[in-house]
Order: sequence, then structure tokens, then C-alpha cells
Amino acid sequence: MSPKSLISRLLGRDPNMAPRLSYGLDGEDLILDHFLEGKPNGFYVDIGAHHPARFSNTYLFYRRGWRGINIDAQPDSMRLFKKLRSRDINLEIGVGIQAGMLKYFQFNEPALNTFSESEAALKNKAPYWLIDTLQVKVERLDTLLAEHLPAGQEIDFLNIDVEGKDEDVLRSNDWSRYRPRFILAETLRTDMLGLGECSVVQFLLGVGYKPVSKAYGTSFFAREAD
Repeated sequence: MSPKSLISRLLGRDPNMAPRLSYGLDGEDLILDHFLEGKPNGFYVDIGAHHPARFSNTYLFYRRGWRGINIDAQPDSMRLFKKLRSRDINLEIGVGIQAGMLKYFQFNEPALNTFSESEAALKNKAPYWLIDTLQVKVERLDTLLAEHLPAGQEIDFLNIDVEGKDEDVLRSNDWSRYRPRFILAETLRTDMLGLGECSVVQFLLGVGYKPVSKAYGTSFFAREAD
């Protein structure tokens, strides 16, 4: 027996099992898959979806046969989604507390794009820089779900990655109607000890979700029994 196989056996791992590939920035999809117990099919909503595969917390599930709704405010972002994620509903729009137009900050790294002026100021430093600002249409989450969520469809997880505006997205939902099993939200610059004071965490506790895990800047929340 090789040393690698021996170590795998001692750790309870199958040495013949292929490594698990993650598409998330920090392995968020693998953590979520653990909570979902490898569910073979389901439905997600991804806000701030960015790219069909790069830094995607939903692509692993799409490849497995899942489908969902991808939403991103970046102009022309949905062109690639429509090509590579054709089973999904792909919406090129921002999400905010009120419908209307909001100032959108674009960076040389699109994953940093944001509606938050304060977040844009923090990130506008080498090797990243602001390249443009523009007015982008936004809509409330509950309005978008009412229009695009298939009738009777449960949401297995809601993924939010909007660079400092996650709480606004959460506050735009109708929690009496749309209650995903799990929520992934950014809790930027908040360590484990500070989670209890984070406004995103406090809001989700108030609508019946508890924190269950954390991966660098993303926190995971599970729906409590209704």
C-alpha cells in the first residue's frame, strides 16, 4: 500500500475517489453541497451572478442538472449566461430596496462591481481600479421572483454576492412568500467573533434563519422550522 493510500484509509477517505472540483471563489459550493447532501436536482437564485462558471457558487449544481435564476447588473453580462446556462432564467438587472435607477461602479475586475459608493472607494486601489460609473435599472427581489419564479417552485438556496449591498437585497424580499432553504450572503470584513453584530446576520435571524457556516467572506444560513 502506498503512503498516500495509507493516509487516505486512516482518514476514512476513498483513495480511488476523484478530487471534488469547486467553482466558487473559496469553495462555497462544496460546503453548500454538504448541507444539501448531494441533492441531484433543485433550484437556485443567484444575485450578483457575475459569470456562468468563474467564481460561481451555482455552476457545480447546474452541471449536475439543477436550474435556477441568475441575476446580474453588469451590462452585457447575460450574453454568456444565455449561451452557457440555457436551462436557467437569466436576468440583466440590479436588485435593490426600491425599483428605479442606481449608480453602478465598474472595475477592471468585474467581480468587484457594486452599487455601493463606500465599497467602491475601498476597492479602488492597485491592482484594481474604477473604470466607469453608469446608471443601471434595479428592481426589488420579491418583484423579480413574482414574475420569474416558476409556480410552486421551492428555492433550495439563494446566493447573494453584490459587494456591500447584500442587506439591501435581503430587505427587498417578501419573506412571507419566498423562503429558500439556505442563503449565502457576503459578510465582508467580519470574522467569526463579529458575526453576532453583523447587520446581515441580525436581519436574517429576524426572519427565521440561523448562521451555520462561514467561508472567508461568505456566511451560510439555514431556514429554521416554520
